[in-house]
Amino acid sequence: MLTALLYGLGTAVPLVIGAAIGLRWTLPKPLLASLMAFGAGTMIAAVSNELFEPAFHQAGALIAAVALFGGAGVYVVANHLIETKLGANAIGWALLLGTVLDGIPENTALGVTLAGGGGLALLVAVAVGNVPEAISGAALMRDKHGVERLGPLWLWAATGSVLVVVTVLGNALSDNLSQTNISTVQAFAGGATLAVLADSLMPEAYREGGWWVGMATAAGFLVAFLLG
Repeated sequence: MLTALLYGLGTAVPLVIGAAIGLRWTLPKPLLASLMAFGAGTMIAAVSNELFEPAFHQAGALIAAVALFGGAGVYVVANHLIETKLGANAIGWALLLGTVLDGIPENTALGVTLAGGGGLALLVAVAVGNVPEAISGAALMRDKHGVERLGPLWLWAATGSVLVVVTVLGNALSDNLSQTNISTVQAFAGGATLAVLADSLMPEAYREGGWWVGMATAAGFLVAFLLG
């Protein structure tokens, strides 16, 4: 339980720190783009190695695929609704939404994975991915919507608290979940993560940083892959 708590904090604390940085300072666009791209690379590796692959091997192609598309679909629809309501400048809220929608199943999967002695690569990927998501999301909330700093910071802090709770709960409930249930959660988290990357994080990184952010993405993938 203590390990699960520490792992949960390991994903939540970078999220809150990133939000505080994004609300307080305006980082150079190349730096922010590099952070987003690096985080995207780590998340790609985590989806492949820690989430979808074990789900595919355990539950089979059909269950893993349905869960994958389910996770992606939930994010895509929710993100579309946000954009419809707030317009094209809703990217900051979309990144917060993505953190919630992929973070809850990801951290649940993280807590479950700890029961089997793994989870380090997933922890690093989630933590590294959370920093640029929070920095860019909070900064975009501030710049494009003119919201006060305290409100978004509390939202990101509340999101981080939820991530800690679901990590601990995932670990506590792991003994009561079937392997197929665990695989479904993992594949769902993978689908939501892919949708966040494709719809929000990577397009924003390219828009802010240009063609060279592909190198930062590759670097992030390599780091997470080696840890896995």
